[in-house]
Amino acid sequence: MNFTLRQLAIFEATARLGRLTLAAEEQAISQSAASQAVTELERQMGLALFERRGRELVLTSAGRDRLPQVRLILSDCQRLAEGSGDDLAGQLRIAASTTIACYVIPGVLAKLTEQYPGIRPAIDIQNTRGVLQQLETGQAQIGLIEGPAVHDYLQIRRWQEDRLALFVTRGHPLADEKPVSVEQLETLDWIVREPGSGTREVFDTAMQAAGIQPKIRLTLSRQEAIKQAVLSGLGAGCLSHLSLDADGSGRFVPLNTDLTLVRSFSWVCSPEAIKSPLVQAFMKALNPMHQP
Repeated sequence: MNFTLRQLAIFEATARLGRLTLAAEEQAISQSAASQAVTELERQMGLALFERRGRELVLTSAGRDRLPQVRLILSDCQRLAEGSGDDLAGQLRIAASTTIACYVIPGVLAKLTEQYPGIRPAIDIQNTRGVLQQLETGQAQIGLIEGPAVHDYLQIRRWQEDRLALFVTRGHPLADEKPVSVEQLETLDWIVREPGSGTREVFDTAMQAAGIQPKIRLTLSRQEAIKQAVLSGLGAGCLSHLSLDADGSGRFVPLNTDLTLVRSFSWVCSPEAIKSPLVQAFMKALNPMHQP
């Protein structure tokens, strides 16, 4: 068998992107050349790696079995190109939950790229569920999530804690109430994140633990949209204290409650990607005391 790295790269890209045209575009070759590469790889293996469903190419069971091995080979080759020490360079693909992407990553990347100017970060902002999907499909090398998660293949490790705040506008009847009772919380309309986000998971869990059936008036996927909805008088909100602290306008007041609104930030990585010098450098910038 004489597999080429190009054949393996086309196979991996097609599995990740679901379409041969997209894989060919990413690898900067023609669609016919990409098709030929996959066909030749299947011939040498004596296996069908994909089956077509409409316009999509879906991995067969044989393709799914071999994909982690192929990614490991490609990851080993990529590390040769990334260099080491002060010469570390290359693209670092990051998938991150909204709060982390907005309020944590910018400072981390500033520190990282100052030390390694050759690193080119690319950030894809998703909710927790979306970040896991990015890692599962190999579209990101490292993920950062806000919600609890388990996975049978990806490594997930807690990294630091975050505190959520239930908040209203200054001047709201409950703004100066200390503490706000369960009965008072039940009277409020709520503007919250979408299901699948770490923020929403903590909010739902805390409300359930307190025996509250919250009245969800609006579900939004962006933190600024939630703050603007609260400002407009549509209800109370729930966001990370990082978001409120960064606002700095004094327009919002956290409610004083007995609810448990603490969560963990975690990093997510595949066993092969965690060996990348780029990922290791990013983790060190994320937490100087980190040991993978």
